[in-house]
Amino acid sequence: MTKSETAPSRAQQARVTVQRFGGHLAGMVMPNIGAFIAWGLITALFIPSGWLPNAKFALLVEPMIKILLPVLIGFTGGRLVHGHRGGVVGAVATIGIVVGADIPMFLGAMAIGPLTAYLLKLWDDKVGSKTHPGFKMLVNNFSAGIIGGAMAILGMVAIGPVVQGITKALGSGVRTLVEANLLPLVSIIVEPAKVLFLNNAINHGVLSPLGVQQALEQGKSIAFLIEPNPGPGFGILLALTLFGAKTARATAPGAMLIQFLGGIHEIYFPYILAAPRLILAAIAGGAAGVLVFSITGAGLTATPSPGSIIAVLAVTPKGGFFGVILGVAVAAAVSFMVSAVLLKFGRGAAEEETNQQVANGGSVA
Repeated sequence: MTKSETAPSRAQQARVTVQRFGGHLAGMVMPNIGAFIAWGLITALFIPSGWLPNAKFALLVEPMIKILLPVLIGFTGGRLVHGHRGGVVGAVATIGIVVGADIPMFLGAMAIGPLTAYLLKLWDDKVGSKTHPGFKMLVNNFSAGIIGGAMAILGMVAIGPVVQGITKALGSGVRTLVEANLLPLVSIIVEPAKVLFLNNAINHGVLSPLGVQQALEQGKSIAFLIEPNPGPGFGILLALTLFGAKTARATAPGAMLIQFLGGIHEIYFPYILAAPRLILAAIAGGAAGVLVFSITGAGLTATPSPGSIIAVLAVTPKGGFFGVILGVAVAAAVSFMVSAVLLKFGRGAAEEETNQQVANGGSVA
């Protein structure tokens, strides 16, 4: 057997690396989908614009999205690296970035949870394993506390401000494209920003103010349609329902209803984080929808909140339903078709299951 036959090529090495990275993302996100769905249901039902508005129950929404879900992801990421001890320090460190930012810190949790667990693992391998049995519990507890607490402080003063800076940069990019009348290209920034849970920052910080100004002059604005469009998320979740991995197929149908009818777009973000290539489908669907909105002259009179199809139609001006509905439908169709291709029409499901095994310590054949 020749050297070229035994040594993996660079392409194969890159593929394995991407598989491993995707597997770790999936391993952090997918076990917590139930918590995302619980939050999505509570949000869709009990916020002031929900189906059953209830001020008391709505108090659950913000703590769940800003604290509970990032901490769960941080714990899960840490556990994948160093078992339960790694999960504990990952959760502790995640609290630091949660407190240090005003937006949901899912991306930060995915970084700091595994990193903190890895640091603890290094300590345990180098020092903890050599500790006298009589002091082992004491050393283990204090090492976890010190490392977790130190990383929480670091996350609070360092990672939070970095994410805030990224948010401002994305907002500036969106504003520049809108002012240059390059609306379909806005999706290149908006859709990835949404998946990183920066959707509210982009929408309410950039697009809504632009939309209000345009609505005052013209009675409607396309800016109100760019981020709340439920089409891209619906198409991706539909493709996952038909062609996704087993874990995705089990929960995607319920998430699809919450997203499209309830308007909770955040419910589909974890699915993209678990299969990052699907961001291409979100961008394609979003750009297609914006293009249709532009051609048909579609616009809304105000920001739909939440971004459900019902809320979107509720703020559609008289005579403007055709363009809005067509744009949402085209966005859903394009994102579905691109997602189906990326998922290999179900043939890629085995690869997704392999990613899960890689994330849980398995091997790739």
